[in-house]
Amino acid sequence: MGMGRSQLIACLGALILLSTASGCSMWPHATRPVANGPKSYVCRRAPHPIAIDGKGSDPAWAAAEWSTDFVDIEGAAKPTPRLRTRMKMLWDDKYFYVLAQMEEPHVWATLTEKNSILYHDNDFEVFMDPDADGFEYYEFEMNALNTIWELTLNRPYHAGGTPILGTNLPGLKSAVFVDGTINQPDDVDRGWSVEIAFPWSELASYQPRGSSPPTPGDRWRMNFSRVEWPVEVVGGKYQKVAGQPENNWVWSPIGMIDMHRPERWGFVKFVGGEKESRR
Repeated sequence: MGMGRSQLIACLGALILLSTASGCSMWPHATRPVANGPKSYVCRRAPHPIAIDGKGSDPAWAAAEWSTDFVDIEGAAKPTPRLRTRMKMLWDDKYFYVLAQMEEPHVWATLTEKNSILYHDNDFEVFMDPDADGFEYYEFEMNALNTIWELTLNRPYHAGGTPILGTNLPGLKSAVFVDGTINQPDDVDRGWSVEIAFPWSELASYQPRGSSPPTPGDRWRMNFSRVEWPVEVVGGKYQKVAGQPENNWVWSPIGMIDMHRPERWGFVKFVGGEKESRR
């Protein structure tokens, strides 16, 4: 989420639902209940560098487990999201890799300019606070057109934080795959997926000890979010439903509509190639 958004959406009413997607085996509906509380994930080393194509087709991804399904940002008291979202993570000496898959019957996006306010579209977001102190954390957002926005927060907005907009990481790689047709309302899509490779050399300033890459055993505070707006078709084009807020679906629930609570994010532990459980 970007600046001021939590204050705006906290007072808005309930969401008008989109039509449900077809039951495809690649994009099954999320039905698994998930308890409140910080999630954890074990991020293993990739067996080889990953080719970024948005599909998650590189064989290296077989070494990573899927996360639990995303839930409403407010937690288990809210309904299970009607569309499934999940992600994977891997790392090697050069990059931190993220793969996310989002079930979506109506894939659309409008923003094409880098560092646009991307949560005005449906988007996928990554938050990193490597030293878990709640300060100087990094936020990344992207939409289905592979438009990206990067920023740094010196502290959370509720604590008077000031965003450093356009904190772009040279060498970052991202790609989108749409399983369907983007911005085409007269059909039903299966979803969209994203891959991101964050270069350690550019993330070093956020890391404990300024290290790059992290040392196996390091544990970061992180979270992931999906913004989903209600839409309708007007004049053959998708249009957001006037007066209706977005849904915010996240990996680790916050308990309120505000992603900028790093003390409530999940934990990601970096390890070697060995198997280790996650929840």
